[in-house]
Amino acid sequence: MDIPMKKWLLPITAIILLLVIIAWMAGAFRDKIEPGLGDAPKSAVDRAVPVLREDLPVVESVPASIGAREATTISSRTLARITHITVRAGDAVEKDRLLIELERSDVESRLQQANEQVRAVTARLREAKQSLDRAEELYRQKLVAAAALDEARANHDALVAERATAEQAVMEARTALSYTRILSPIDGRVVERFAEPGDTASPGDKLLTLYNPLSMRIEAAVRERLALSLEIGQELQVEIPATGARITARIEELVPAADPGSRSFMVKAQIGDSGQLMPGMYARMMVPAGERSMLLVPADRILHYGQLDLVWVGDGEDVERRFVRSGREVRPGMVEVIAGLAEGEMVLPPAVTE
Repeated sequence: MDIPMKKWLLPITAIILLLVIIAWMAGAFRDKIEPGLGDAPKSAVDRAVPVLREDLPVVESVPASIGAREATTISSRTLARITHITVRAGDAVEKDRLLIELERSDVESRLQQANEQVRAVTARLREAKQSLDRAEELYRQKLVAAAALDEARANHDALVAERATAEQAVMEARTALSYTRILSPIDGRVVERFAEPGDTASPGDKLLTLYNPLSMRIEAAVRERLALSLEIGQELQVEIPATGARITARIEELVPAADPGSRSFMVKAQIGDSGQLMPGMYARMMVPAGERSMLLVPADRILHYGQLDLVWVGDGEDVERRFVRSGREVRPGMVEVIAGLAEGEMVLPPAVTE
């Protein structure tokens, strides 16, 4: 009989131990708080605050982007091979700094030819002037006919016009030579470089893009009902999610035409020193949207459990634990309650849970 008992003793012991572990994990050996209403501590009741209802201004968060008021695209005005580019993306440049050099040997040759043409015409014009002076003197002495004088004057006037044309060719060649040195039109920063030395630059092709970091602004498409209430010079709050910054922007432009697809107006607002902001970054423009009645409670009266918000409501005798839906912080220390509470209810501090 001893052998069968020993055979069953080990499994029975293991089953009992397993049941004890399950009971411990289920909380059988810990004190339990029954659900329902209870009495709040007197210290907590003394600090109970009512749920307030106030009419507060409401803002609507409008998706926006950061742009630059002073931005330019650099391109060539002549067809030539690029010999040198002095900047790359991200470089800071000053106004009139050399950015790109183009091949200039053929333009220099044209300029030299134009200068030589001016000298040649000037020499011929000098001779024609002397011939005209002699013809006028002989005509006064009645030694030549009027036809000879007219011919000398016509030859002189034709050379005057020819020299003017040659001088214009010189100016044109000098202008074309200046196009081989592309200078920065603004103080700013290089955004992107589209060409490399050895490439052929064609008129109108993009070579570089620049922007002025001191001319940053916020651009947002605001729905028509809100946009019609905005004014030039009005200040708005702007949030930059990437940096966590909240800055003030002043409206400088309201495009007077709506997008027929989205029924929205483009609003452009100027900001101050841009700091780390760059064109194309995402922002949120806070546009005033009137007033709305809100229920407010102190932020320290709400307990957060993950995505759940909990408050304790009571009048000193009965205390109720209630889940609520909280909103944003409308002013320091006060949070909007969207659902779960009514105006005038007393909210106790979290000390009632102790």
